[in-house]
Amino acid sequence: MRGDGDPGTTAVGGSGGDAVRTAVPSWPRRALGTLLGCVTALLGALHLLLAGAVLGPFLLWPRTRTGALGLLTAGARRLVTVERLRRTVFFGDLFPEHHRVPDRRILRYLAVRSGAGLLCAVVLALLVLGVVLAGVLAYGFVRGSLGWADLLTQLLLGGVLLFLDVQGLFSLAALDARSARACLGPSERELLRRRIDELAASRAAVVEAVDAERRRIERDLHDGVQQRLVALGMLIGRARRGRHPEPADALLLQAHEESRSLLTELREVAWRVYPSALDGLGLEEALGGVAERSGIPLRIRFDVSAPLPRPVETAAYFVVSESVTNAVKHSSATVVQVAVVRDRAGLTVRVEDDGTGGADANGGGLTGLRSRVAALDGVLHIHSPLGGPTTVTAELPCA
Repeated sequence: MRGDGDPGTTAVGGSGGDAVRTAVPSWPRRALGTLLGCVTALLGALHLLLAGAVLGPFLLWPRTRTGALGLLTAGARRLVTVERLRRTVFFGDLFPEHHRVPDRRILRYLAVRSGAGLLCAVVLALLVLGVVLAGVLAYGFVRGSLGWADLLTQLLLGGVLLFLDVQGLFSLAALDARSARACLGPSERELLRRRIDELAASRAAVVEAVDAERRRIERDLHDGVQQRLVALGMLIGRARRGRHPEPADALLLQAHEESRSLLTELREVAWRVYPSALDGLGLEEALGGVAERSGIPLRIRFDVSAPLPRPVETAAYFVVSESVTNAVKHSSATVVQVAVVRDRAGLTVRVEDDGTGGADANGGGLTGLRSRVAALDGVLHIHSPLGGPTTVTAELPCA
């Protein structure tokens, strides 16, 4: 979710940054953070004024400008680090850890933050003054020294000033959030460049995964189906050349069994290419087919109430199918548990087995799954310590 800096939002983000609010802090914590922000704003203003006055002549001289600007920025960075900690502790904002903010943006943010923080302190002082004056007004009315006409006039004027004061506080809080997001998060151009890099990498990974899948299908057909077809043809040829009925019947029976096994293997290859049950029956029934073909018990919890996009269904199916196949072949698992749950964030597919673990996250199968999930802007998590269990979790957006 995206927010605009309002204290009631559940997330802070946007085109200018990458900050996220994990939870809405309580209003006392936000109020304390606002008061602390007035103090840090005063420190920032003092730094800019005092350091600027001391380093001003050196900033004007070209030979010393770089060193003086470095000293000014170094102090500003320490103060911005304090502001970042304040936003994290009191407002729940999380910012990129390894993002390097340019020096000019640091100084610009500190100047904006100092001005806004000092203005917020003035607004808070006016609010406290208004509360004191309201108490004096109430005291005068109780003593009888204030008439009804004067009381109503003062109440009307005080209500208007209180409204403006509160609106000013909310506007300054929004400005604080937006300026922190713009400074401490990546810029619009950086976000766009990062997105382009992610899309380029995802496209290359998808092409590579498709080529790997084609090679696997060709290998299955060549090493499996083709060899068994050759064996079937040889059995039928021997039966035709036989001169005695009994050996010929035995060869034909063997050829019949071989054809049934060949048909089963062809179905397995077809299911690995694309499960037809997805088109006609949906994801739940397709996963039921995986359970029927699995060599170990497969427990499925399917909690999806709304229809899923077809690409999401396909990706979820292959995550389960590939994970179950790996568990049967490599982990010596005795049971696999599958959970497919949809919530507001999207579809979550979780596959866990009780095997020996140690799955290679960079292996061909898991790499192909990661590329398939990344192509939908999803994330694949693989946790497989030695000794098990192995857990594969795919988070797929459904928007």
